[in-house]
Amino acid sequence: MKKTHLRVDQILSCLGKKVTRLDGSQLQNASAYDAMLQAAKYGTIEFIELMKKANPDLLWATDRNKRGIFAHAILNRKKDVFDLIHDVHGRKEIVLSRTDVFGNNLLHLAAQLGPSSALAHRCGAALQMQSEIQWFKAVEEIVHPKCKEAKNEDGKKPHEIFMEQHKQLAKEGEKWAKDTASAFSVVGTLITTILFAAAFTLPGGNNQSNGEPMFLHDRAFTVFIVADAISLFASSTSVLIFIGILTSSYAEKDFLKALPCKLLFALVTLFFSVVFMMVAFCAALFAMFKGKEYQPLVIVAMVLASIPIIVFIPSQLRLFVEIFDSTTRSNVCSSIKKENAKR
Repeated sequence: MKKTHLRVDQILSCLGKKVTRLDGSQLQNASAYDAMLQAAKYGTIEFIELMKKANPDLLWATDRNKRGIFAHAILNRKKDVFDLIHDVHGRKEIVLSRTDVFGNNLLHLAAQLGPSSALAHRCGAALQMQSEIQWFKAVEEIVHPKCKEAKNEDGKKPHEIFMEQHKQLAKEGEKWAKDTASAFSVVGTLITTILFAAAFTLPGGNNQSNGEPMFLHDRAFTVFIVADAISLFASSTSVLIFIGILTSSYAEKDFLKALPCKLLFALVTLFFSVVFMMVAFCAALFAMFKGKEYQPLVIVAMVLASIPIIVFIPSQLRLFVEIFDSTTRSNVCSSIKKENAKR
């Protein structure tokens, strides 16, 4: 792998040296401009940066539709390539307000549905919709204000195109969110039911004379009560949040923050409910089986109690991490901050 990377670097270095000695017509004949556009489509940032250093004019390559590397970067959701626009000096405003042969500016292009290869990186239609909205808003923040209301040759504004292109994805996102919330709410409801019953079916029973729990002054019993209460409240909270997701309006703005945050918080509370439910189970066993002869039984029970937690974490970790990453650390927000810092 290292040898391949080294060879690629050597080839790029040789190309860079040759490009510096070529004029415009020679670059055209050598398909250097076409290579830049292809690199923008596939996000080959190393090639673009090297060619830019060798000959800055290559950044202004356009195809027959008058779309440059930044237009192709937007269409194909290549953030690293699009970020190069911050390094362009002198002609940045021209690039940001440029239109293609169809009258589309950069925001019109950002409004179009991203390629399936870019959407496939998100594990649900709702998160794919969130990613598309984030990308559109990131481009919207840096283009000239007039681009937001500009119409293409079909008489459509960028936001109109976005709504048309993402109508089906929004429906799929709504279905995915509802199916996910329904499945998890069933789990949360079962946990709530079990824990509510456990709170009134105490380990060891009650003292017949005064009605106090038999293990009232036992530490393990205290742990059981606290863990049962925490798990009950956590599962109830998760169920209520999932119900909130089911009854959401699923407007465009909901996909950006509200739905992902609700789903993230509901997953966290559901996870804690499972963890503390297992803690309550183990504490109840400790309270009832204190003798040394019961220690192997308690240890085996604790090991078995950890299985639901071990199963739950890997199965939902990717979803949790992806929601957290896309919501709190947007991959496209850095472009906005970078541009705003320069203004």
